Amino acid sequence: MNPAEQYILDKPEPFRSMLLEIQVHIEQTLPDYHLMYKWKLPIYYSEDCPICYLNVTKGYVDVCFWARTKFNVHLDKLVSEKRKFVKSLRYYPNDIINAEILVECLEEAYRTKTKGFTAG
Repeated sequence: MNPAEQYILDKPEPFRSMLLEIQVHIEQTLPDYHLMYKWKLPIYYSEDCPICYLNVTKGYVDVCFWARTKFNVHLDKLVSEKRKFVKSLRYYPNDIINAEILVECLEEAYRTKTKGFTAG
């Protein structure tokens, strides 16, 4: 099994279910993608460009996007907390994942994708 998929399946509930739901949205939204495992995290790529990564930490799920200068949707909902190049949608166990916001952020990440991880 792909280590990125194993990462998701190894998480305790409710995080496993949350990650699986997010994974469905990602894979239905991106026209092409590769799920890879880097830095011990699942990372989605498209055309060799990073789109987002998933992280379970400190009691929440982070869907992290590289905050490129052209990324302009839902900036009021994205958390950056001392991170220069990453912004994330953060979901706690009792949160409902707003598919519309997640999909719009994924579409923006795909639209603004560049090779590498820094702002472009």
